[in-house]
Amino acid sequence: MKLYTSLPSKLKPFFKAELVQYTDAYITGNLQQAWTHLERAHILGQKYPYAHSLVHWKMLCFGFKIKSAKEVIGQIPRLLVGGVKSFVGKVPVGNPGGANVPPMKPFPIASDIQAIFVQAGITSA
Repeated sequence: MKLYTSLPSKLKPFFKAELVQYTDAYITGNLQQAWTHLERAHILGQKYPYAHSLVHWKMLCFGFKIKSAKEVIGQIPRLLVGGVKSFVGKVPVGNPGGANVPPMKPFPIASDIQAIFVQAGITSA
């Protein structure tokens, strides 16, 4: 069994860029765009415990910001177990991470995100 620990160095700039874009959109009040960047960061970082947990933390905070009980309640278990599942390699690939989708359902990965994985030298997302 492969144990995942930290985000690969070639993937970090892409993950961080999504978080910066999330913050920029959040600050300017473009909440839909902000959420999209969180989902993208989730897909990029979900195999890695710290990155995965960080995104779920930000999603939880976002849920409070928009006063969404569904999102807050949905993020709590994801925050508690997401990092553990990442560590042991049991994540639903492509899942955007929000409470509006089943937590263990895999999703197709958008072509631009798949291209990021290829550019970072990660063959299987």
